[in-house]
Amino acid sequence: MKKSNIAMLLVFLALIPLTLFLGEKLPGKGYYITGVLIIAELMLPFFMMFEKRRPQARELVVIAVMCTIAIIGRVAIPIPHFKAAYAVIMLTGIAFGPETGFIVGAITAFASNFFYGQGAYMPWQMMAYGAGGMLSGFVFLNNKVPRKPWIMAVFGFLSVILWIGPLLDTSHIFLMMPEINFSSVTASLASGFPVNVSQGVCTALMMFLLGKPLLEKLDRIKLKYGMMEDENGV
Repeated sequence: MKKSNIAMLLVFLALIPLTLFLGEKLPGKGYYITGVLIIAELMLPFFMMFEKRRPQARELVVIAVMCTIAIIGRVAIPIPHFKAAYAVIMLTGIAFGPETGFIVGAITAFASNFFYGQGAYMPWQMMAYGAGGMLSGFVFLNNKVPRKPWIMAVFGFLSVILWIGPLLDTSHIFLMMPEINFSSVTASLASGFPVNVSQGVCTALMMFLLGKPLLEKLDRIKLKYGMMEDENGV
């Protein structure tokens, strides 16, 4: 496993949870500070991807474009809990790896909330959205899992209801519940399940219909310009 992959796991498993815990103690709109810190923490494994060279401007432009598409996928679709953002984030992770998928997911959550309204839940959304991109990057790393539309659709659906959705629900558990116990946690997760299923269906549909053509375009860009590779082409 590459050093950037290990750093990504350490950031997700240790550094971000610690930041979320400490961020809850900040007064007022301290969640903005927490959100910026999470983005800064994610930059470390992202830049470690390149090891001995700096990322090129075109690589950063592509990341900005994927963030924009994901934001549009969340904001432009008027159906509640039926957004295309997760699919775009996961496809970014599949195309460019877990580090890029995570940072696109986190930035998407942070930026799109300027349309919906920011709140204490925003850093938790950054973690959950980014975790979706990270997971897809690891699962499809080096094409170990075939990029067939139906496989990506099933993966997208299960990822939302078993991974991204429950991570999002933890914000309600830790921020809103006066007492955390087994019954309150299960009730919170159960109440969020229909929302996660709806979002999972949208994600599966988008990945089935758009996954193959979008990945083909991203792969051509990646191959043509040698993007997201170190000096050895890895």
